[in-house]
Amino acid sequence: MIVTFAEIDGFKNLSGISFAPDEKYNIIVGQNAQGKTNLLEAMWILSGCRSFRGSKEKDYICLGGSKMSSRIKIRDSVREQKISFEMTRSSTSPKSLSLNGVRQRGTKALFDVFKCIAFTPDDVDIVKGSPERRRSFIDMASSQLNPVFVTHITKNNGIMNQRNALLKEIMQGNANAAILDVWDRQAAHEGAIISYMRNEYVSKINEICGRLYHTISGGAERLELEYRSNVYKPADFENPCDERAFEQYYNKLRENSEYDIRTGSTHSGVNRDEILIKINGVSAREFGSQGQIKSAALVMKLAQAEIFMKKNKDAPVVFLDDVMGELDESRQRFVFEIIRDMQVFMTTCNESALLPEIKGKILRISGGRITEETENVSSSGK
Repeated sequence: MIVTFAEIDGFKNLSGISFAPDEKYNIIVGQNAQGKTNLLEAMWILSGCRSFRGSKEKDYICLGGSKMSSRIKIRDSVREQKISFEMTRSSTSPKSLSLNGVRQRGTKALFDVFKCIAFTPDDVDIVKGSPERRRSFIDMASSQLNPVFVTHITKNNGIMNQRNALLKEIMQGNANAAILDVWDRQAAHEGAIISYMRNEYVSKINEICGRLYHTISGGAERLELEYRSNVYKPADFENPCDERAFEQYYNKLRENSEYDIRTGSTHSGVNRDEILIKINGVSAREFGSQGQIKSAALVMKLAQAEIFMKKNKDAPVVFLDDVMGELDESRQRFVFEIIRDMQVFMTTCNESALLPEIKGKILRISGGRITEETENVSSSGK
């Protein structure tokens, strides 16, 4: 999969951006706060995923501006498609998403069309951040393999919102506790499916992460990922996800229902799961050095790309936001070997810090505008 054309205007500080990317490497060069990451983000949101920077949609439009637009053309092994996202500040219909000229009600259709993987400095939070951060990573990566997973995640989130609202009503004496059973049955169905899908993906990524981390550490260390379900034991996943699994999940919810009512929130299920990340058998989050945490996060993202490549005919588009220039030459070469067959967009303040074999298009950006495009020149200027 490759992006063949991009046009962005009014997204944060970007103005009048229009270019045809190189099919291999696109190096976006500029000083800090000039729009490098904004350019990646403006394309990323067309994948149907939330901003990798955590930006809210209301912040997409530049300060003092009235509208924004982001459009790309992508080509996969089958055909070329067009995706566009437009927003205005004052309108009865402020947001418009379209795929091949057909307006979309939500982002679900985009998620199955434009597949991309972003590497950012904040990826270390996958390792050292909250359990929610790790769950989100696994859920998004799993959904790229099977977009149906998005539906289950969305349903579960809705059910949990309703269940928690009902728990507060029951706690305050404004609702009957018997009503809770209706939501518990639905939560058990969706939660069981999510648990099994998470377990399957963690099993896949654990194998690849172990191999990649062994290489990047020079064989001195081992990385392990383990899915810790709030409901199921590891042996339970040897059984199918069927009525027995649904009932087990349901019983867990019922066991804790009195405590949930007293506190007004749900304490069982997939929203309490953890993905353990261990280096040499101990928690990377608690005991890992800064270098180990960075390496672990990097190989998890690389493993995500490798899993996607094995499942699909088309490689994902890769966004590297100030990542390569922060790595030493051996780690850059390690990353380069894995992404060399993918289309890559990378940002940097200094292209001379990149490997000389990374050749493609250089886009210099200043004040939110592309000031220069250079074709087929090595990033070192040679």
